[in-house]
Amino acid sequence: MAQALDTLEASLPAQSNGSAEHLKSSVTVTKPIPYTFDLGNLLITDSNPLPPNPSQAHLSNVARDCAQALINQLLTTCPITSSSEGVLMSLPPPTTPLPREKPVPAEKEKTKWEKFAAKKGIKDRKKEGKLVFDEETGEWVPKWGYKGKNKEGEGDWIVEVDEEKERQGKGEDGGVRSEGRRERKEKVRRNERRQRANERKERPKNG
Repeated sequence: MAQALDTLEASLPAQSNGSAEHLKSSVTVTKPIPYTFDLGNLLITDSNPLPPNPSQAHLSNVARDCAQALINQLLTTCPITSSSEGVLMSLPPPTTPLPREKPVPAEKEKTKWEKFAAKKGIKDRKKEGKLVFDEETGEWVPKWGYKGKNKEGEGDWIVEVDEEKERQGKGEDGGVRSEGRRERKEKVRRNERRQRANERKERPKNG
C-alpha cells in the first residue's frame, strides 16, 4: 500500500508537467502555410490542404487551431482599452468585401412633373434652401409660409394707397392692405393652371 502511494506521488509531478506542456503547445499555432486574417470581419483563412477523407477529430483540431490563431492575432495586434462599459477592443476596417443582404433597390421612376422639369431645365427649388437674406432687417427669413419673404409688406402698419386703383374700385374688399395677398394667391393659381396645362400636353405623348 505504501509502495503504491509512493508510486502515485512520484507520478503527479510528471503529469503536471505534461499538462503544462500540452497547455503551452495548445495556444501556439504554427502551420506550413501561414494564415491570412481579416480582423475587421473576424475572418481567418487557412490555405493548408486537408488529407483525403479527414476524420471528425482532425477537422475539430483544424477548427480549434484556426480559432486559437484568430484570438492570438486579435490580442497581439488590436488596441485594447478599458472604460466604464468594460474592456473594449478596436478592430481595423474590414478588407474582404461581403455580398449585400438584400438586392440593390430599383431606381425610382420619375413623375410627369420631374420629366417635364428635366426637359425644360427647371431646377428643384427645394434644393436651393428655404431661407433668404432680408437686407432691411439683416436676418435670414423663410421664403414662404409664416413670416415669409413672399408676404413682405402685408403686415406693415402703414401702406401707400394707389389713387388710380382706388378710383377704379380695386382697393375694396379689405382695402389696399389685402391687395398684396390677393396678388400672391392669384400668382399661385396661375402657376397651378400652367402646371396642369403642361401635364395635359404631356399625356398624349406618353400614351
